[in-house]
Formats: sequence, C-alpha cells, structure tokens
Amino acid sequence: MLREYIIKEFGIDEKVLDFCLESEKIIKPRFEEIDRIGELNQYKVLKAMQKNGLSDSAFNATTGYGYNDIGRDKLEDIYADVFNAESALVRAQIISGTHALTVALFGNLRYGDEFVCIAGAPYDTLEGVIGAKREVKGSLKDYGVVYKELPLLENGRVDFEKIPEMITEKTKLVEIQRSKGYEYRPSLTIEDVKKIIDIVKGIRKDIICMVDNCYCEFVDYLEPTDVGADMIVGSLIKNPGGGLAPVGGYIVGTKECVENAAFRLTSPGMGKEVGPSLGVTTSLIQGLFLAPNVVNASLKTAIFAASIFERLGFECMPKVDEERPDIVQAIQMKTAENVIAFCQGIQAGAAVDSYVKPEPWDMPGYDSQVIMAAGAFVQGSSIELSADAPMKEPYTVYMQGGLTWFHGKIGVIIAVDSMYKRGLIKL
Repeated sequence: MLREYIIKEFGIDEKVLDFCLESEKIIKPRFEEIDRIGELNQYKVLKAMQKNGLSDSAFNATTGYGYNDIGRDKLEDIYADVFNAESALVRAQIISGTHALTVALFGNLRYGDEFVCIAGAPYDTLEGVIGAKREVKGSLKDYGVVYKELPLLENGRVDFEKIPEMITEKTKLVEIQRSKGYEYRPSLTIEDVKKIIDIVKGIRKDIICMVDNCYCEFVDYLEPTDVGADMIVGSLIKNPGGGLAPVGGYIVGTKECVENAAFRLTSPGMGKEVGPSLGVTTSLIQGLFLAPNVVNASLKTAIFAASIFERLGFECMPKVDEERPDIVQAIQMKTAENVIAFCQGIQAGAAVDSYVKPEPWDMPGYDSQVIMAAGAFVQGSSIELSADAPMKEPYTVYMQGGLTWFHGKIGVIIAVDSMYKRGLIKL
C-alpha cells in the first residue's frame, strides 16, 4: 500500500522508488548507532528540564525590559546543563549563528588581542565580522583586533602540527569551526576538537577556545564543552531549535565568557538580567526538547542521500559509512543541470512552497550564482530539509535537515526522480 501511494500521489517512477528503497535497506544497520546517540541526547535534555523544575509558569511572556523573566532564565539554566557548561545565553534577540559569533567575539576580545581561526577560513558571513579580507565598518579589525588563520592541509584536515606556531603572547581566543560550510572538506569530529583544545591549552591555559557549533549539536554523544571548550556558539534555527524556534541563538560556556557576551548583547552592567521573551519561550523550550529527535531524522536523511548517490557514481562527503560530525551532506553533482534538477526536486518535496522552482541567482557576497531550495516553516531554517549550491565546478550541493525521517526520505526520493526524468541519471 505504501509503495503504491508514493507512486500514485507523488508521481515517482517505479525504477526510482525501487532503487531508493534498496539504498535504504543497505543503510539500516547505520541507523542503530544514530538512534543510540539520539536516545542519549534526548535523555540529557529531559534530565536538564526535570533538574531545573520546568513548569508551565515558564511559558509566560514578558515585554519591555524583561526583568524577572522566569522562562528565559529557566531556559538558559537548561541549556547550561544540557551542554555541561557553567552558564548560557539563549535569546530571541540573537538573530543568527553569525550574530551569536559576533556577540561572543566582541564580548571577549579587546584592542590589541589576537584572534586565531585554527580550522582554515571561516564562513563567508563571518569574514565581514572579522574584517581582515575586506574593509567593513565596525569589524573586529576596525576595533584593533589582530586576526590570523591556519590553512587546512591539502586533504582538508586540520594542520595540528602547526598550531603551536600560530600561538603568541597576544593570542586571546582560538576559534574552531566544526562544520564545513561551503567547503568540500571533512567537518571536525569531537576528537578533532579535543585534540585542538589540548594543544592550545598545553601552550597557555588562559586562551579562550571557542567552537562554532552550528549544524553539529546532538550529532554525537559529547559536545565541545565536554572536551574542554570555554565557549560554544550556535543558531536556534539549526539543530537545537528542533524546527520550532522561530529565531534565536545561544552561547554556552564558562561564566566569565558568557557574562562578557551578555554585556555585549545588552549593555554593561545589565547583561543577562534584561531582555524580554516576547512570547517565544515555549517554542524555544519545546524545540530543544524535540531537537535530538529532529537531528536524528536529519542524520538519517543525509546517510540515505549518500547511499543513493554513491551507488549512482557521485562523490559524497561524508561517505555513507563515515562518521558524521554535522548534519550536512555534500554531493559533487558534476554538472549545473544536475544541481538544478536536484534542488528543484528538494523544493518540490517541501511542505511549504512546494510549487516554487528555485533558479540560480546573483546572491550578494558570493563569487558565483547560488541556487537554494528551502521550503521551510521558519525562514532560513537549516534544520528543515534544504539544499543549496554555488554554481561553479565541481558543482557541489550541500543538503541538510529534515524535521522527520519520513519527510527527509520522500524529499530525497523526489529529488532523484527529478534528475531521472530529465535523463540526467541512469538506473
């Protein structure tokens, strides 16, 4: 009945569906470990909510200054416990992952301090915050912060041996970006993060180790704060928002680092004491509760896509049997036609704007046209099934998300069907 429904209602070619279902059978053993990780993380979140005495009184909204906002404070205590940290700043007033990183960096760096990116160049959006590669008003460079970055090795891995050469007496903060961004390279595992932190702390214990944790929450048994990170930063419209958070970002870590960030977000002397919840607390708390299961679905969707496209002869990163440090699945599509057909298929599989056909366009800040497929309940949400790609060789698509495994599964099947019906792949 299920097979017939998919063929009839979604118009999937029988050959495509059978091929995809065969790929699913191959990866079913991988799902067991993903489920164990998801189960442990679900228990972490549940225990943190129980420990902090979460009740429906936390769901009441505040406005204005937000003094004595019980729900806001309760949410931050829960985040601190989930991530095994001393303190947390979780706010709707943080609009993105880049904004969260900006708050964390400006809050903890001063004129003359040295800031080092250890895992190669950061995301394009963070380059403007840093201001080292182009003049940007209000950047860290504009405020006298010195920036350095350690290039990755040719294989895309961190150059661990050269980390000590990057550290000087002026080094105040080391930034570690876990996810690949728009780079075709391996994302950093928890083991990689620990190795970097151990090397840095072995040189000077007072150096702040900050981890950009976007796309990486709940993909493993441990988080960077479990292995020595002083501060980790992320967006709530990615993994930890569970698809329900309408906006927001978080910073968790040592009490001093988080306090410094809070003074930057609001004002010195006020910090975490102000900031109204504006009625979104329920969504942020319930989103966190659902997040381990949503990340579980995203990981299964990514493995499913890798299984299919490796069998079709495409190169994937990570490969179907490799460890997954984040929810991003990169697929080298070989041609522009393949990229467009895949992204249009992902869009057609969405619950929102499924009738829209994404096309490549001149996106500000990029050196080539970009195509984006994102039928999302929350604008820009990367935990919902989406795919995007810069339109240049080797035509790599970056797919992420999936609020449920079943939606991720049918979304990928529709994308494969889109390519098949245009004669771009053979089965």
